[in-house]
Amino acid sequence: MTLAKVLTIAGSDSGGGAGIQADLKTFQELDTYGMSVITAITAQNTRGVQAVFPVQLEALRAQLESVLSDIGAHSVKTGMLVSAEHIQIIAELLSTYGYNNLVIDPVLGSTTGSELTKQEAIHELKTTLWPMATVVTPNLIEAARILETAPIETVQEMEEAVYQLHELGASNILLKGGHLPGEESIDLLYDGQNLTHFSQKRINQANTHGTGCTLASAIAAELAKGADIIDAVETAKAFVTCAIKEGFSIGNGAGPVNHSAYRRRS
Repeated sequence: MTLAKVLTIAGSDSGGGAGIQADLKTFQELDTYGMSVITAITAQNTRGVQAVFPVQLEALRAQLESVLSDIGAHSVKTGMLVSAEHIQIIAELLSTYGYNNLVIDPVLGSTTGSELTKQEAIHELKTTLWPMATVVTPNLIEAARILETAPIETVQEMEEAVYQLHELGASNILLKGGHLPGEESIDLLYDGQNLTHFSQKRINQANTHGTGCTLASAIAAELAKGADIIDAVETAKAFVTCAIKEGFSIGNGAGPVNHSAYRRRS
């Protein structure tokens, strides 16, 4: 049995709901072989992020070289990247060893307000890694921070933002509109020519920890299996919708989505 190989480069979530842990769960559920390179160790739970410990640059390089020189990957997903130096190493080694599909989830902060990526790293992300991406998946808060604009508050402003984000060089931008009010949650996918709207009835669910990581990882898994970007996004959205619907409480704050829900769908 041969499985498509997917590498996640991201932070570790000690609570298990997001980051590396969510990525590997997603890869497994979508029948791909998951590998991981850890950029930071976080101390976090359902109530928030208590501490962040970036890995040493030598440790990051060693992990990447170990995986890429031997196993390789059909797609690569990045999450929490912490610093400009981390991003430089990632871009260098992906270029050296070659890569197929690169999915960037620009994790700039946690939903509880903790900053997870240094400001100088955002510039490095935009100029070095972003142009290498098959797709980048910012939410509205991340998009406004990356573009250095006012908050994005309407679908029209989303459309304007997705065009600007695409000018940074990625092949596709998936701008996630989950932070907008309304009964429908709208995401926009733009490939430089075509703008595709994905609309989903909003789910009344408090346990949504790991949603962004899970969506980006599902896209990476589907791209690794050979799907085109539209099909990959559609499958990923179906996957994360099931996971959100069955999100569950495990602590005193926002619980995680349920990664096993997609397999059990009727």
